[in-house]
Amino acid sequence: MRYYPIFVNLEDKHCLVVGAGQVGRRKIEVLLRSGAGRITVIDVNEPGPDLAATLKDERVSFRRGEFADRDLDGKFLVIASTSSEELNWRISNLCRDRGLLCNIVDQPEKCSFIVPAMVRQGDLTLAISTGGRSPALAKRIRKDLEESFGAEYGGFLMLMGRLRPMMLRLGLETDENTAVFRSVVDSRLMEALEKKDSALARDILAEKLPPGLHNAISELLDGLV
Repeated sequence: MRYYPIFVNLEDKHCLVVGAGQVGRRKIEVLLRSGAGRITVIDVNEPGPDLAATLKDERVSFRRGEFADRDLDGKFLVIASTSSEELNWRISNLCRDRGLLCNIVDQPEKCSFIVPAMVRQGDLTLAISTGGRSPALAKRIRKDLEESFGAEYGGFLMLMGRLRPMMLRLGLETDENTAVFRSVVDSRLMEALEKKDSALARDILAEKLPPGLHNAISELLDGLV
């Protein structure tokens, strides 16, 4: 099956995780890192010590007990990682009938979406999917990408996020803004951030940015070099 790639905004969204074992815990952590507004966790067992730190997050609530149909009420996204084939199918079918996003861990035939292997550097997210055919290959590719995309990419995106509103406040034409952004991206700035070379980074920005932003270079680079 070929999946349609999509990035979902989970801000202010209520998610449900059924099953809080080792895999379930990883799914909860990914949801938190992805900005989920609220996460309800259900498991038949008491939470173990590995889950204690996660439960301190005010966005997470835990209930010990069996899953019930009403647990889907008000949910936006559902992840199930239980050992019960019957329960997994039940959750899958209920979510399908309600039009809810549903992932049954390691069982793509029960899912309306699958979770890709991911590489994150700050606001940069690279997602790898093999269509559910080989999670092992996806993890291998993720490892290769982690070696190619270092922390400097996250820093670069932070700088660009700071630069964009500054550029827009100058009131230049769209084509001029685009030319500046492309010039910065195509420069050696990434290399300077990787090497923590402050002098090179400053020289590049002084060359690429309009004169009206030269006094903002220190602010743009703050904490990055």
